[in-house]
Amino acid sequence: MTEQAGGDPLFQSQDPIFNRKELLHVGHVPEEDRIVGRDDEMQSVAAEVGAITRGDPPNNVMIYGKTGTGKSLISRHVATRARDAAENNKIDCGVLYVDCSEANTETRATRQLALNLADQTGYEDHIPVRGVGTMEYYQHIWSILESFFDSVVVILDEIDKLDNSNILMQLSRAREARKTDAYIGVIGISNKVQYRETLDERIDSSFGHRELFFHPYDASQLREIMRNRQDAFQPDVLEDGTIELCAALAAKKHGDARKAIEILKEAGELARRTGSETVSERHIQQAQEVAEINRIEELTSGATAHAKLALYALASCIVTGDRETYKTREVYQRYVGICELVATDPITENGLYRQLKEQAFLGVIESEKTGGGRSQGSYLLHRLVTDPKHIVKAVRRDSSLEELPPYDKLIDSSDSTRERVDLSSFS
Repeated sequence: MTEQAGGDPLFQSQDPIFNRKELLHVGHVPEEDRIVGRDDEMQSVAAEVGAITRGDPPNNVMIYGKTGTGKSLISRHVATRARDAAENNKIDCGVLYVDCSEANTETRATRQLALNLADQTGYEDHIPVRGVGTMEYYQHIWSILESFFDSVVVILDEIDKLDNSNILMQLSRAREARKTDAYIGVIGISNKVQYRETLDERIDSSFGHRELFFHPYDASQLREIMRNRQDAFQPDVLEDGTIELCAALAAKKHGDARKAIEILKEAGELARRTGSETVSERHIQQAQEVAEINRIEELTSGATAHAKLALYALASCIVTGDRETYKTREVYQRYVGICELVATDPITENGLYRQLKEQAFLGVIESEKTGGGRSQGSYLLHRLVTDPKHIVKAVRRDSSLEELPPYDKLIDSSDSTRERVDLSSFS
């Protein structure tokens, strides 16, 4: 019988499946020997912020790439090593991290920076958590930097979720404006390569950043990443082939290491809930579907309703049609009917094209330019990179879009023509 925790029979002292579950946590920053396939990216980031270790001003940098390509991991790892190297050179250096998907306003972001700085130092002034304006938080930031630091690296993760980009202006010009003598290097992270186009011209000029791009992991890199997480589980819990299957599924779908790790974690949770002593390939397959729906929901969480309706329209075309690829015009025709169903005014066809282009960058769909001959000219063909039922389920998780037909209703609606669905039947 398993030994009980603290003598309480309600709790087991040892998890039957997991050994070091923190290795599968999204925010976990592993040791260097567990980081796989990102040597070049690590060197590139280090080249931009490395001056801070010598007491010189670092460069600002924007890192772009799809979800799960190691952007946050490498940024935090390199920044931490830069801080340690600076301190070895008698330079007082700090590292600050802000998740802008949560701190999504300038006030929230500056409050988090001020509180983080205070936690790292002996700053004695009280920093209110509410009831004060953004500029007061900036004053605390400048005061702490002036008193305790020679330099800091500020990581703004998912920076595109901020309601405005003024924080980039404030941080990049702080020394020039004599608000602090400390050097400030900013690492912005986004999975939207068009983010720079949204910046005010003055801010873009002041920020003066370099741009780096992270590419998805391949299957061999994902296998190595998974193997480096094996000790998250108890010995002999992972059955043969589970690591390879998990890596293959993730590589085929999106090359997303974060989701590959999530699949492995979810498979362990499924095994534990069902009383299984091992994690099998069956658990991996079941966990993959859960993780894929979560992935789509995460990628579209900051998207407009029209972006989600565009994805739903493409999924609907595929489910009810006889092809895997559809032209922008065909997707738009289905999209207009879906907008009528949910009582929403449609955007233009060009607007829909831009939404699809954004989803292609995020890796939710693939878009290929095709020559249609002299009579048709060239056009784009769009296809999903995941099962359409995952798209339907993820989109319908948005409470404002719950009225959309579920996947099984779309299947039932398919007729012999398989080209046009009478959407009015769902209203």
